[in-house]
Parts: sequence; C-alpha cells; structure tokens
Amino acid sequence: MGWDAFGLPAENAAIERKIPPAKWTKNNIAMMREQLKSILTDFNWDREIATCDPEYYRWTQHIFLQLYEQGLVYQKEAMVNWDPIDQTVLANEQVDKNGRSWRSGALVEKRKLKQWFIRISDYADELLKGLESLPDWPDNVKQMQANWIGRSEGSKFTFRVVSPTSDSAAVAEPVTVFTSRSDTIFGVGYLAVSVDHPIVSASCLPRDTCTRVFEFAERVGRMSPEELAAERSGVYTGLEAVHPLLPDVRVPIYVAAYVLSDYGTGAVMGVPAHDTRDYEFARANGLADRIVPVVEPEGSASTDAKLPYIDRGVLRRIPANGEFGGLASEEAGVKITDLAKDRGAGGPAVQYRLRDWLVSRQRYWGTPIPVVHCDSCGPVPVPEHQLPVKLPDVGPEGRSEITGSPLQRATEWVKTTCPRCHEPATRDTDTMDTFVDSS
Repeated sequence: MGWDAFGLPAENAAIERKIPPAKWTKNNIAMMREQLKSILTDFNWDREIATCDPEYYRWTQHIFLQLYEQGLVYQKEAMVNWDPIDQTVLANEQVDKNGRSWRSGALVEKRKLKQWFIRISDYADELLKGLESLPDWPDNVKQMQANWIGRSEGSKFTFRVVSPTSDSAAVAEPVTVFTSRSDTIFGVGYLAVSVDHPIVSASCLPRDTCTRVFEFAERVGRMSPEELAAERSGVYTGLEAVHPLLPDVRVPIYVAAYVLSDYGTGAVMGVPAHDTRDYEFARANGLADRIVPVVEPEGSASTDAKLPYIDRGVLRRIPANGEFGGLASEEAGVKITDLAKDRGAGGPAVQYRLRDWLVSRQRYWGTPIPVVHCDSCGPVPVPEHQLPVKLPDVGPEGRSEITGSPLQRATEWVKTTCPRCHEPATRDTDTMDTFVDSS
C-alpha cells in the first residue's frame, strides 16, 4: 500500500489547523490505515510506503539527480502561472478555463520566475512513434495523444532587430519565427512577440516605449486564457525587423497578447493577408497598409480574393515575390526555405506543442530539490551519499504573508557548503511537483 502524501491540499489543511504538515499527514494515514483494515482489505502492511517519508523521497531525489547528470533537468526563467493565494506555481492543468486556480479559485497571474524543468520534449518523436505500437488503443485516444505532442513541420526564419532611426546595426539578438507557410514570407507586415520575449527588456527597448510596453505586459499577465485568445490589441516596441530575404524591407515589431511564450519561439511573423488572426490584429492596430496579398487562388482571374485568403494557391506575379511569382504554394515554399538556408537566414524546422515539464513548486510540503547554489560554481547537485535532503521543521503560521517558498525561512537549513569548492552556498528552496513523487 502506498500513500501519495505530499502536496498542496495537505499543506493547506495543516496551515488551517496550525499544525505541522507532517503531523497532519501521518495522523490521516494512521486513521485511513485503520479504516482499511476494518473493512478487511487485503494488503501486505509490511510493504507500506508514503511519498513524504524521507526513505522514500531520497529515491525521488536520486532520480532527479540521475536526470540532471544526463542534461534532462535544467533551470531557466519562464513565464508561469502564479496563484496569489496559495503562493505557488501551477501547472496549466491546474488553471480552469476562466483563468482561476483549481483549488483557491484565485485569478491566476503570470510571473517570470526561475524554475526547474524536466526535458521531456527530447522524447517528442519517440512518444509519437510509440503510438504506432499500440494497435489495441482507441483511435480517438491515440489522436488526442498525437495532438498533445503536436508535431508541426515547417520553416524557420531569422529577422535582425534594428532601430528605426539607425542604419542596419543590430540592437538586440535576432528574432526567430516558425511558420508552416513559408510561401507567404514576402507578405510579412509585422512581427509579434510574447510579453516575456527576450527583446521585451529595458536593455533592448527604446527608452520612450519602455513604459507602455511594460504596462501592456502587466495587463496581459492578468488575463485569463480565454481573454488572451480573443485579445487583438498590441503595442509597438519601437523596434524594427529586417526581412530575412529582402534586406531593404523592414517591418515593425509589436508585443501581442495572442503570442504565447511557451509555444514555439515566442514570436510569430504577421502575414495579415493570409492569416485570420494576423488580419484581425493588423486591423485593430492601425496596420491596414501592411495587408499585402502575396498568394492568390489558382486560376484566379482577379487579385482581389476576399481577405484574409488562408488557403494555398499560387504566388502572385508581383515585385515582392520576385522569381517565385507564378509558382504553386508548395513548390514556392520549398524553394524559399532552401534560399533562406543558403543565406543563413533560416531553413526547414520541426516544432512541437509538447512543452518541457515544469516541476518547481514554491511550497513546503514536497520533496526538496537536491541542488545547492554556489556563487563560484553555480548550481551543484547534492552528492548521492548526502541523500535524502530532508525537509527542515518549518511551522505553517504566517504562510499567507510569505513571498516565495516557505523553506526560505529555515535560514540554518538553507546555509550549507558547496560540495565542489567547499565554500559557503545555499540550498534550493523549491520543492518538486507531487507528480514527480508518484511517477
């Protein structure tokens, strides 16, 4: 018999009763054990486990370190779902369709935090191919899995970022976009980036646009998923992008609510004549003059097809399309992608909807992440012989007033020595998502 015994519900219940989560959980386990025995369930109680037992979670930490050593666990800054009441990161599955927390009911905020991830996206193709070896699974279930992995083949293009008032000198790192419609590259009217894209920073943005960009980003952070999907407003960054295949052409760069930071590159090329969402965005943001159709229906006697024209067809014979005018979309797309590759401005690409697994939680009642942080060495894994890294005694009182993990209060526990250089270091104060314990 096993008890999946860590997590937010147990911790919150203990806080409400002002008792340590360990005591609350163990008392519940004892009560449930007696209830199960009283109805004559047939378990071998000599083989009982609980995920909150240090002798169990030492193996959770062991597996974490094995993945870390293989490069399958990493830390990065990311825009996350933040529950302002429970004071922790939430997975997308823990946020309802109205943008509220599954448990507290609070309107979830978007915050940029440094978090731990497991690199499950490395296995996207293997997972997809594995569906072929499941002949007895229902087709609709396999299709749901395939959609969850979300493999898309297309092209990537790299746009240099410049100032409108300067020559071609780059003012930020290039912006890379993914598209499944490389045949429309000559119809790009603007670039749109997510609110936490690297160029949305004080070091990249012109001084006169910083305030309104950051105010817009803050407003977007308060939107629900449904509001984000419907929102078509944006804000001009004050930066421009140089077209990867037309060096004399520049397009404005906008921050847009509909661009998601955790999908693709966090940037899209806006082709308003051939994409419904881009068309709506262009109309809503005064970019009507950038709605330039570059593809038309095959056999069309007119170039006035109703916009946005989203189907494939034939590239129009206009100067912008150059040598590709008159080619069918499929043929033109391949040749355009090859040209971008030859020029070092892009090439073929594959993108997945599957994201890496964010496993950091800013709560007490979970498996401590077995990593220390050293000013000289950076993040350093705890040596195997020092496992388990046990939870310190931290009372639940005042939890609602804390920003960040309550483990930060255990100052003596946080202070430690770097296993590599033996200088003073600090323990990581996040705990792991409980799905790591149970899986």
